[in-house]
Amino acid sequence: MSAQPAPAALLNGTKEVLRVVAAGSVDDGKSTLIGRLLYDSGSLLKDQIDAVARASEKRGEEELDLSLLTDGLIDEREQGITIDVAYRYFATPKRKFIFADVPGHEQYTRNMATGASTADLGIVVVDALKGMTRQSRRHLYLLNILGVERVIVAVNKMDLAGYSREVFSAIQDDLAAFADRIGLENVLVIPVSARRGDNVVHPGTNMPWHAGPPLLELLESVPAAAEGEPGPLRFPVQGVLRPRRDGGVPYRLYAGQLKSGAVRPGDEVVVHPGGLRSRVREVRVFEGELPEAAAPRSVMIALEDELDVARGSLIAAAEEPPRLSDELNALLFWMAERPFDPDRTWLLKIGARVERARVAAIHARLDVDRQAEEPGGAVGLNDIARVTLRVQNPIAHDPYAENPATGAFILIDPDTNDTVAGGTICP
Repeated sequence: MSAQPAPAALLNGTKEVLRVVAAGSVDDGKSTLIGRLLYDSGSLLKDQIDAVARASEKRGEEELDLSLLTDGLIDEREQGITIDVAYRYFATPKRKFIFADVPGHEQYTRNMATGASTADLGIVVVDALKGMTRQSRRHLYLLNILGVERVIVAVNKMDLAGYSREVFSAIQDDLAAFADRIGLENVLVIPVSARRGDNVVHPGTNMPWHAGPPLLELLESVPAAAEGEPGPLRFPVQGVLRPRRDGGVPYRLYAGQLKSGAVRPGDEVVVHPGGLRSRVREVRVFEGELPEAAAPRSVMIALEDELDVARGSLIAAAEEPPRLSDELNALLFWMAERPFDPDRTWLLKIGARVERARVAAIHARLDVDRQAEEPGGAVGLNDIARVTLRVQNPIAHDPYAENPATGAFILIDPDTNDTVAGGTICP
């Protein structure tokens, strides 16, 4: 699975990037919450605000409908819902953010899984008037099995609930019992009103019983997944360049984005496929050589030895190499309208590496509503299953929990080139 790529300007620079997935039932107000974050933090241009004002007036709204900032599709605007994953990028003086606003409908669970696949933190929006719903529990359960370790539950529409402390406390207790049952840790809960702006960017005066910081302050202070744990070097090769050294002898430069870890000249590396070892000769960007580069920077790397490295190869730390296997245990998210066919082969893609694969066994299908597993059976649209994949050639990978960059994959139909499934590799 992959998210829409962030603008290069957002990923460069010194400020840390936090990837957030926002989920919740239809009409609980997650798009309005993101819109409020953008509006109150001063992240919008005047023409964007003017466009939302005109659209709100056209819909007969007396106030700005901030959900229109993220509900970009025409169908969504007409229905007032979120169908596709909408990405928003913004920054504060302390941090940069990539927000994935995912659909609330059950039939778009695959979109929710896509948005969560690269998230450092999840926000689940709960309507204060409805409390924890079946869909709230589904989203919390999915975030848990997808390995999103940090979760904030925003109890929204507190203005419509009379800013009642009792209403908030009841939802807080319900949430705590559910999180304990599914083993979800690191959950924060905060009362907000996205429509009125209480506790979103600024502290609300209507809930003096809540002593915690507003949502934005939490987002600016929560540790990102990679903070302090950059992980071992993982550098999927996207392309090979052949410049000439000092205008004379040609050599090979491998271009790509550092997915995790850091790289320096002299580092010993292993290259897959093949498993041959070498040392890094130089690390470059177009402006010149670097003494060191770290994820997520895009760089070019030259090795001391002439190895068979091509697009799809993986350059990794020799001391902490990836696993190598032709059999993968995985969680599979079926995204195609047509049911899964166990007799077919697919193209499995991790990073830039593509190998033929088939599903050797379906061990269980996850019942998201009951938060339980059912043995085997058919797999259809939006189903999640525990499977074993058999790959034509051994492929370098990491368990998703250890390194999402080399632990997530997609399955492609070789006849149509359509993506039919996404998945995460289990230990």
